Amino acid sequence: MDTRPLAERMRPEKLEEVVGQQHLVGAQKIIRQIIETKEPTSLILWGPPGTGKTTLARIIAKETGTEFVELSAVTSGKADVAKVIERAEQNRRLGMRTILFVDEIHRFNKAQQDAFLPHVEDGTIILIGATTENPSFEVINPLLSRARVLVLEPLSRDEIVAILQRSAKQMKLKAKVLPIKSIELLADLSGGDARVALGNLELAQRLALGKTITPRLVETAAQTKLPGYDKKGETHFNVISAFIKSMRGSDPTATLYWMARMLQAGEDPKFIARRMVVFASEDIGLAAPAALNLAVSTFLAVERIGLPEAEINLSHCAVVLAKSPKSRESYDAWGKARQTAQAYPDLPVPIGLRNAPTKLMKDLGYGHGSEWKAGYQHPGGFLPPELLDASFF
Repeated sequence: MDTRPLAERMRPEKLEEVVGQQHLVGAQKIIRQIIETKEPTSLILWGPPGTGKTTLARIIAKETGTEFVELSAVTSGKADVAKVIERAEQNRRLGMRTILFVDEIHRFNKAQQDAFLPHVEDGTIILIGATTENPSFEVINPLLSRARVLVLEPLSRDEIVAILQRSAKQMKLKAKVLPIKSIELLADLSGGDARVALGNLELAQRLALGKTITPRLVETAAQTKLPGYDKKGETHFNVISAFIKSMRGSDPTATLYWMARMLQAGEDPKFIARRMVVFASEDIGLAAPAALNLAVSTFLAVERIGLPEAEINLSHCAVVLAKSPKSRESYDAWGKARQTAQAYPDLPVPIGLRNAPTKLMKDLGYGHGSEWKAGYQHPGGFLPPELLDASFF
């Protein structure tokens, strides 16, 4: 009896069995070309969990006749890497190639990643790394320059359905045991992760005890899927970016969706409130000055009330900001002012604008003609002579 998890048993072994990632495995695409030419190359496979990174690495090795050695950066250390390199050197002397697959390569530190460089460079190993994090931040530049970065996308609902239907066929689960409604629910609850979908199917089958796998059983097996959201990872920055851009684009529906995603994933509500305070001045500014007061009040409300009630304050503010007219005039003007101050950091203050606390200073002309009154304009302007033609608005 095969005791491996269902997701492992259903893992494709040929490129033709892979569902999804057609931008990589379709006709004339890079992974298909690697396999057809039998010329494996070092790759960094970047994508969410359950999208086929390990599967593709294994298929490349199998279909190019290359020995496949797999390490996990979570459990492997320097000694494990040294053993693989020694084995790869033996293979090379025998005319064989070795693919070293490193799962979660982003968990190796800089020194550990550096250790691969000479062996990748001299062809001892072909390195295929898998990561859920942006390699630009997590993989050292020398490795990135020696490998192609391939981006895997979350599987679509239809692709997950196709995987589940194929698995049901192999498991000999007929439609009356696994109805289409249950399959579709499994796909909806998977978050684009085939491993999650198959794991939930496996558990639901056990709970069914040979009877129909109903949508209710699927919900019991799946429980609540935790959002794929790491508050220090790339998804965090992508979602907050989508939130800001939705407000900037005056789309309150999208604004609330992205905010709900953050809050459900455990994001700090004060972080969201702070971003809205910045947004009120940066993107709304002069078009609706009162927006800043609302954003600051929302931040104070979040501090004093806390979740879950503060969600109401956050949503109130987010919708107002999204619907408000937008102006970046003050923000852009401040940027120009900073650039000008950096370019001219030492221009003296015009004498008529200077402070004149003593009689001597007044006699020297400090503050001359600076009586404050309605419509007041200093004769020489309010900027040094070199900047009299400057305008930030």
